[in-house]
Amino acid sequence: MGDANATGKNKRKTVSLVLLLAAIVIVVFIAALLITGHITGSSWLSAFSSRRIPEITADEFIFDIGRARMFANVGGSVAAAGTLGVQVLDSDGSETLREPFRMAQPTLVGSGDRCIAYDIGGTALRVFSGTQVIASIETDTTIVSASINQNGWFCVVTQGGGGLKGIVFVYDNTGTVVYRVTLATGFALSAQLSSDNKDLAILTIPDTGSRIMLYQGIDISEDDPDHQFDFFDRLIIDIFYTPDGDVVAISTDSLILIDNFGDRRTLLEFPGARLGGYTYNDDFIALHLYDFGIGHRGRLITLLADGTILGDIAIDREIISMTSLDKTLAILKSDGVVFYDETLEEFSLYADSISAAGASRVLAVREDAVLAASDNSAVIIRADID
Repeated sequence: MGDANATGKNKRKTVSLVLLLAAIVIVVFIAALLITGHITGSSWLSAFSSRRIPEITADEFIFDIGRARMFANVGGSVAAAGTLGVQVLDSDGSETLREPFRMAQPTLVGSGDRCIAYDIGGTALRVFSGTQVIASIETDTTIVSASINQNGWFCVVTQGGGGLKGIVFVYDNTGTVVYRVTLATGFALSAQLSSDNKDLAILTIPDTGSRIMLYQGIDISEDDPDHQFDFFDRLIIDIFYTPDGDVVAISTDSLILIDNFGDRRTLLEFPGARLGGYTYNDDFIALHLYDFGIGHRGRLITLLADGTILGDIAIDREIISMTSLDKTLAILKSDGVVFYDETLEEFSLYADSISAAGASRVLAVREDAVLAASDNSAVIIRADID
């Protein structure tokens, strides 16, 4: 009996000693991490604290504005354009705006708290907020493209008539025409306004290559640009203004910067790759470059408007859509949604919930919610964060 008690005591001592040694090892390990800076005291505490996992909810928004629907964020609400007009639902699904009008090929572009919906190849155009229509326009000739800046000023490019190659109208935020450019040469593709509403850039297609024309001070009635740049051997597919007033041109094999002094330089060249997609905002530009003839293999690159590379990673999945929102890059791959910061560090932000909801494009990102859309509906995914 005495031997059994002694054996039990020895076992308990052994177990206690093992637990004590394990605790010492853990404390030493954590102290080493704190000293070397691999973790901070606050992150260690948060990792071992009993934080409540936020509940994720997803609400689907159903629209009834016809076919060929497109979606955009308008001041935190969901705007949709279809063949029957435009419709806006707020974050709880209540309708705040409906504007019926016919569009054969509806297009929707949002900027801040306003959107512009127009019919490519048609004549109908509406500019609206989440609650009201600001401008209702019927053009004399068919619409080629339209754009809107963060102040609500917008450009409309239409086909010309009577020998003209195109007409560019500039409207203020009340829908009043403040500037007009008529083009006798080169077909007008698109036009962009600077963020201060003072400068205008027009992209055209001349007989060969591409042309960019800059108008500085659009309150002056003149058709002759202040600067003109011809790219005889390049196809420019898009242009946009930076917050500093420079123009970035995206071609099929390079990025080009034209500053407000009229000087141009190449930011990035990619002649050995195929441009798969791009997106941009005031914080960074993102490019998806395919390797020629190797399936979906390629690279994802982010850079500043001065050419500084922020991130560069390999990609081996098909990218269906790209959206840049502040310092966040949202990418829909063939196997789901992935979020990156501007340096292409991947992080989780409701990605699984977005993929489960069948969304194909992210429209807006907030700390407590993500707004996304599919071909026929939109969804808002919320996290119950205290």
